[in-house]
Amino acid sequence: MHDFAFPPDLDRLLVLRHWLALALTEADARIAQLRAEQAAHQRAAPPPAPDYRIQRSPGAGRAAVKVHLGDCGMGRKAPGVSEDAARRALAEGVPPCEVCRPDTELGILDAG
Repeated sequence: MHDFAFPPDLDRLLVLRHWLALALTEADARIAQLRAEQAAHQRAAPPPAPDYRIQRSPGAGRAAVKVHLGDCGMGRKAPGVSEDAARRALAEGVPPCEVCRPDTELGILDAG
């Protein structure tokens, strides 16, 4: 049947069953605790940085003034944009950040 031997008498078998039930209860409680910790950690984790950001001027016009990589500290408050939007902005003459060089990342060569 099995490679391990159960106690031959009822009393010891009942003790073993009780111990196993307690161990299972403790294991289930630990699993629930770890799942709750994992869920809390996932909720607390900040969302990933966007791939690119477009920094805008202050004021009413809010014209685009620089294109940044998403993790660039110089543009950390700028809204995130897609790769296509960053390419379009660079093609329309918005200058790239001199620190993070999103134009290099995008493979856009300076024509000037």
